[in-house]
Amino acid sequence: MANINVVNLGGTKVGEFELLDEVFAAGINDALLWEAVKHYRAAMRQGTAATKVRKNVSGAGKKLWKQKGTGRARVGSIRTPLWRGGGTVHGPQPRSYDYQFPKKKLMGALRSAIAAKIADGKFTLVDSFDVAEGKTRLYAKALKTLDAGKTTLLVESSRKLDEKLYLGSRNLQGVELVLSSEVHPYDLLRYEHAIFSTDAFEAIQETLKKAVSKRQHAATAAQEVA
Repeated sequence: MANINVVNLGGTKVGEFELLDEVFAAGINDALLWEAVKHYRAAMRQGTAATKVRKNVSGAGKKLWKQKGTGRARVGSIRTPLWRGGGTVHGPQPRSYDYQFPKKKLMGALRSAIAAKIADGKFTLVDSFDVAEGKTRLYAKALKTLDAGKTTLLVESSRKLDEKLYLGSRNLQGVELVLSSEVHPYDLLRYEHAIFSTDAFEAIQETLKKAVSKRQHAATAAQEVA
């Protein structure tokens, strides 16, 4: 099993963390990452584009002239789509672009995203985000020491999140704080560097381990049936 270093906010190594082979031994699945990003971006779309159909266009509904005897083409309303200024046929209407994405695929994409960050050397594991005060300058100094890059994703456990971390990181440009239970593969790919607390990474690794075990159990059961 591979190990990664655990450092403090000063950049000093304070320990090691063991990566489970059953979770991170598999290669990086680029296709799965693409699917996860596509789903995330589709869910973000507002879907508010709309055109006016016949009933929404202003204008009287009165028949402009009688049906027969005028020598002109028959017409029922000035709002007809055949005329300039009339309604639009088959135009976009408000809708949701979101769709169901299997949880197994999401877990697989999250594992691949973390593995890609580790392989690229853009992943840092810290023992804690605790500082003396919830000041922006303290966290800015820590990120500079850790060579975090221009954009950084901070991931903390929901059990350990405190007000100091929130207040100290919210004004940092290019820095976003998310909980371990809410982190998405899109977040990891969007930001140049990812910094996890050990508690947050333990929680995510345990979740990924359960997902792998469930998938292996399902595969074994299918083989037995076959």
